[in-house]
Amino acid sequence: MDLYEYQGKELFRRAGIPVSDGRLATTPGEARQAAEVLGGPVVVKAQVLTGGRGKAGGVKLARTAHEAEERAKDIIGLDIKGHVVKRLWIEKASDIAKEYYLSLTFDRGEKKPLFMFTTQGGVDIEQVAAESPDALVRLHVDPLEGFHPWQARRLVFGGGVSDPSERKQIAAIIGKLYDAFVRFDAMLCEINPLIVTPDGEVKALDSKFTVDDNALYRHPDVAEMRDLDAADPLEALAREKHVTYVRLDGEVGVLGNGAGLTMSTVDVVTFAGGRPANFCDLGGGGDAQGVVDALEVITRDPQVKAIFFNIFGGITRCDEVARGILQALGEIGLALPIVVRLDGTNAEEGRRILREAAPPDLYVEPTMLEAARKAVELSR
Repeated sequence: MDLYEYQGKELFRRAGIPVSDGRLATTPGEARQAAEVLGGPVVVKAQVLTGGRGKAGGVKLARTAHEAEERAKDIIGLDIKGHVVKRLWIEKASDIAKEYYLSLTFDRGEKKPLFMFTTQGGVDIEQVAAESPDALVRLHVDPLEGFHPWQARRLVFGGGVSDPSERKQIAAIIGKLYDAFVRFDAMLCEINPLIVTPDGEVKALDSKFTVDDNALYRHPDVAEMRDLDAADPLEALAREKHVTYVRLDGEVGVLGNGAGLTMSTVDVVTFAGGRPANFCDLGGGGDAQGVVDALEVITRDPQVKAIFFNIFGGITRCDEVARGILQALGEIGLALPIVVRLDGTNAEEGRRILREAAPPDLYVEPTMLEAARKAVELSR
């Protein structure tokens, strides 16, 4: 779950990471009131779950409360990469002497948290990695050993921070960032830029914070931060129905049971010359109602022109899946062609059920590749 900047900063603040004072606003009037409370120049920041706000005109300086109100009028309703601005963060403006970059993410390849630090902050980290790879310091943390202060010192000295006061402050922030990462079950904690003010104070000027969805049950206060209006409506519907669903940009709807098989199905559709419209995992023990729920989600996507069911019966029984398909066809009046491949537990019984029912536009294929080719053909 991605958090807005102001939400991520609240978690930073709880972990003891210095951040600028700010107020949330949803109207120009609220922006003016926030600026009056904060006093002095403020920055009006669009709150969207994507990058590139500044380049899109979503971050503007306001020297007075009246200016903050006018800037808010310009930003509210702005479309930034498909995200319409509905919230603003009104933050006390900070003078900037230096900009650094600091992040902690989970490296799936190494199965360890990964720190990244560079003195070239304020730009995309991908740009730094491509143009100045030696300026980017990387350091893994063994989760069994945990974080140690020497790791912060290695990052700071490796990045070339020369000022002793800055080194001490950044090292402290690194330790607190690790604490926030672990405490809130994060997948990403990024500060870009981590600024140094002319007075020598180091603080987080921005926040990107991603929390592992699977751990939200441990953090009900963080779970309440989810903005349901900002979520993809299909993915939100899937979440309600406890279906694992990721929307893609193709025409072939994909439904499998188990993450590994479903990922393979997406690959096979691509191999067959088609474009998958989604990743939809029924789960290892899906029943008839689960099939109905998954089909309801997939068919809400107007891009889908054909659906490919790929079921291997282990825990899931293929006859139960077949009944679910027929039940779904009866309940939601499906008009799209469906290609079904059944294998494993009760596969022959499942195929028999579908053959005898003989619903229109339903095709049963013996292998995964043949089924993928048929689905791609029907999608055209």
